Amino acid sequence: MLENLTPEILVKEMEKELYVADEPLALAVYLALKLEKPLLIEGEPGCGKTEVAKVLARLLNTELIRLQCYEGITASQALYEWDYPRQLINIRLLEDKKSVDEITEEIFSEKFLLKRPLLAALLYEGPNPPVLLIDEIDRSDEEFEGFLLEFLAEFQVTIPELGTIRAKKKPVVIITSNRTREVGDGLRRRCLYLYVTYPSPEKEMKILSLKVPQLSPKLAAEVVNFVQRLRQVGELAKKPGISETLDWANALTVLGATEINPSILSSTLTCLIKNEDDLRIVRDLGLV
Repeated sequence: MLENLTPEILVKEMEKELYVADEPLALAVYLALKLEKPLLIEGEPGCGKTEVAKVLARLLNTELIRLQCYEGITASQALYEWDYPRQLINIRLLEDKKSVDEITEEIFSEKFLLKRPLLAALLYEGPNPPVLLIDEIDRSDEEFEGFLLEFLAEFQVTIPELGTIRAKKKPVVIITSNRTREVGDGLRRRCLYLYVTYPSPEKEMKILSLKVPQLSPKLAAEVVNFVQRLRQVGELAKKPGISETLDWANALTVLGATEINPSILSSTLTCLIKNEDDLRIVRDLGLV
């Protein structure tokens, strides 16, 4: 597929996977594939950043390998760890049969290696390179981000007991950030960049028609209109993203709603607003 790919084709193929991609997004993904560079996608939560990697993996008919970042994540948790319990068991089984050197060679072999996402991406043996999703990099600390710089520069890792392991196929790398902290310049320089924000009303209508086709056009328009109004409320700490719009639309479908009246709005508002202070703000403003 990569040989004949163009940004225009990418837009159409992503839409077949129920993802509405605009021209800037399609161009950024296209260049990341062609230049074999990581793509850093920043933007508001719930606006489809992670979904880009999932859709891309399906389009390339390959595996999605996901590294979910969090506060305190370490290099070993992202790369590899030794399976110590199995190693201890094998030491006891082999201590009367083999020398210390032979036991050491046995227990520090690849079969006792627990492959975490980064190493799994290097060792992936499928016909197409895997898609490596490094999700919410902003949740990790600067030390871990520094470790990633080395990994992304060479796509190799040195394991003292086994030597240097290089990527069999250079993975397609998508890195996402919700901007809870500023990502360092070093990482930015190694990546292509895309910023995604809340969709326009027209785009959000198209997303609803693809993702929730059972929703009537009239009700879909009411949903989009109300969500767009909520996003204009500057006091909200967490504005509803596309994922919340879809949650609400699906809830309305399940409830058999045909219009958004005060009763249905009050009972389903928590599909859109998931913060108690924001709920109070919305009610105080008379939007419900």
